[in-house]
Amino acid sequence: MAELLEFDAPAAGAAKPRISYMASYPPRECGIATFTKDLVESIDRAFPGAMGRIVALNESQGTYRYGPEVKFAVTVDDYESYQEAARYLNRSKADLVCIQHEYGLFGGNHGENLFTFLEELRKPLVVTLHTVLPRPDDHLREVTSRLVARADTTVVLAKKAVDILGEDYGADTSKVRYIPHGVPNVKKLPASSFKSILGLEGRFTISTFGLINPGKGIEYAIRALAKVVEKYPDILYLVLGQTHPGVRKHEGENYRNFLHDLVAELGLQKHVKFNNRYLALNEIVSYLMATNVYLVPYLNPNQIASGTLAYAVGAGRAVVSTPFIYAEELLADGRGLLVPFRDSDAIADALDLLIGDSNRRAATAMAAYAYGRNMTWHNVARDYMGLFAELLGRSSRVPALVERQVAVG
Repeated sequence: MAELLEFDAPAAGAAKPRISYMASYPPRECGIATFTKDLVESIDRAFPGAMGRIVALNESQGTYRYGPEVKFAVTVDDYESYQEAARYLNRSKADLVCIQHEYGLFGGNHGENLFTFLEELRKPLVVTLHTVLPRPDDHLREVTSRLVARADTTVVLAKKAVDILGEDYGADTSKVRYIPHGVPNVKKLPASSFKSILGLEGRFTISTFGLINPGKGIEYAIRALAKVVEKYPDILYLVLGQTHPGVRKHEGENYRNFLHDLVAELGLQKHVKFNNRYLALNEIVSYLMATNVYLVPYLNPNQIASGTLAYAVGAGRAVVSTPFIYAEELLADGRGLLVPFRDSDAIADALDLLIGDSNRRAATAMAAYAYGRNMTWHNVARDYMGLFAELLGRSSRVPALVERQVAVG
């Protein structure tokens, strides 16, 4: 059972802008949907009366059974549904609209169908960019520049993204705000406290979680494991999460099957376990808390955000990662170890260092946990609500929240 720290609602009289959010949303299985749900629930919990309401994004061939907080659904390749959504929001009591943006969520080249919605919208607008690519091509630069110019404020999840928007897109960075990716506020406890719950007693646990796709680079982690299991025979590597729905739709389970075959080829069946499910929050937290070293062998050097890496840092885990943009920022100053891309030998060396030196591992984990306190969802909720209140010309003072402890699991 994982310990999560939550916070009682502030006293009456706090600023309570009424916000509508446009994003993918559960039960759709994607990282932006999970982020949006966590953000909305954190704000609603901290600021009762904020009235968070959702305009959900459906794929062209997909519909979902949403909860009552979803008031409207847009089909991403249907221009009329974008226009209807904007008119609905214009008529609503929403004070402000917040879009959680990923290029692939919106129809058209680089998600340009979104502009059909924006041309109709008459409410103040905040856009959170979950991807900010350096050195864009001309069309990506045009789409992004238009989007940032249209927003009253653009939120980014990494400080480096502010520089990229200014230098590579010519954006007015005075309108760009850094707010970190949120993380569960877990109590710092040793991994051994959770292993018995998950049947992991006696194993040194390494894990990677998230929607599995070839960009995760998990084959390099598996090959690295083959180099260290003889020295550390109690190692268990957990690959947690189902195949990304988009990958499964177009390629089936080819990548997962490749990983299974690689495990068999290297004789690692007792050292690598897969959990092919979309994990609930309590499961993610429990597995993270049972993890000794969290492994992020991703292949894209330009990745500017990662919810899985953020969660691992927030949980106070020692991390080994490739040096993509977000990892370089999050794991600076001793908060993790960086290894070159596609380099199983370097991953093996980093694992050897952390497995063999418990003091180094503990110091790395503690540095990550301390940094992660500013990223907890209640702090992120305060940052967003302060921004919303500021844009609406209201008092941006957000009262302190009262900590309480609850069990999830």
